[in-house]
Amino acid sequence: MRIRALVLRIIKQFMNDRRTLAMILVAPMFILWLMSQVFHSDQYEPTIALVDIPEQVSTLLKEEKLQLLYYTSSEAELLLSEGEIDAILTWTSIGPEIILEGSDPSANKSVLIMVQNIANELSPTSNSLQASITYLHGSEDMTSFDSFGPVLIGVFAFFFVFLTSGISFLRERTTGTLERLLATPVKRWELVIGYVIGFGIFSVIQAALIAWFSIQVLDMLMMGSIWFVLLVTLLLALTALTLGTLLSAFANNEFQMVQFIPLVIVPQVFLSGLFNLESMSEWLQWLSVLMPLSYGADALREVMVRGSGWSEIASDVYVLIGFSVTIMIANIFVLKKYRKL
Repeated sequence: MRIRALVLRIIKQFMNDRRTLAMILVAPMFILWLMSQVFHSDQYEPTIALVDIPEQVSTLLKEEKLQLLYYTSSEAELLLSEGEIDAILTWTSIGPEIILEGSDPSANKSVLIMVQNIANELSPTSNSLQASITYLHGSEDMTSFDSFGPVLIGVFAFFFVFLTSGISFLRERTTGTLERLLATPVKRWELVIGYVIGFGIFSVIQAALIAWFSIQVLDMLMMGSIWFVLLVTLLLALTALTLGTLLSAFANNEFQMVQFIPLVIVPQVFLSGLFNLESMSEWLQWLSVLMPLSYGADALREVMVRGSGWSEIASDVYVLIGFSVTIMIANIFVLKKYRKL
């Protein structure tokens, strides 16, 4: 009877907490469905600019799964520096010359396999690719971790700050600290700014530690300025901080706060650039535009892998600032739930 009573109590507890019940039933299917959309994406088709390509080679290239563009040498080099194409292919009398963009090992591999196939068709007796290969970014020794590392820095900085800030702000509310503060003359915007600065100090330390550990201890590829890495990481942490405090207003306990992870964090990880967005469905690419993490990951990869400067990451930085300010304003309005001042 005691066991029966215990079971009934747990069942009633779940039935009364409909959000938890919905998350238990719906969240796993949502994550699996999202993964199926990401991993069932089309095979990546590299984009290659062709310069001075013989007709025979051009005909063979058109049979491969890739996007071909015909440019002059200067036009192709400009597109390569802007990251619009994956490689420049020139076919001279002594063999192919390939300039790889270099920041994505999977794209590099696709281009080299394609050129290898063409070379084998032109010269079936030769087993080796006699090609001159140069890299605009990175090198042949560049690993997948070097390419994905900047994205992982953004993911971990965003995830931990989101979780800790959300739970910390939730405790402020559940322990009555927030209500006592709201009973004072302090304004709602002052509360939000104060909490952002207070929690932000520790978020800054955490974000800086993650960046330092990744670069100095794990020896992650670092081609640009460490200050830009810190700036982007801090902006990501600030966005996560404001988002965590905002969503904590809709949670009644820590368990419900954790339930936001599959809905808020997981989709951002899948659409942050960790997997190739260009091979995903068009609607997933549009959805990534709404994800703050995708802008942070793009800026970090620009700095760390491509060695880019301010002009290349400025748009990402402005978008992250926009996300933070917008969510802070939303936080001020959400506090109306507790006091209409």
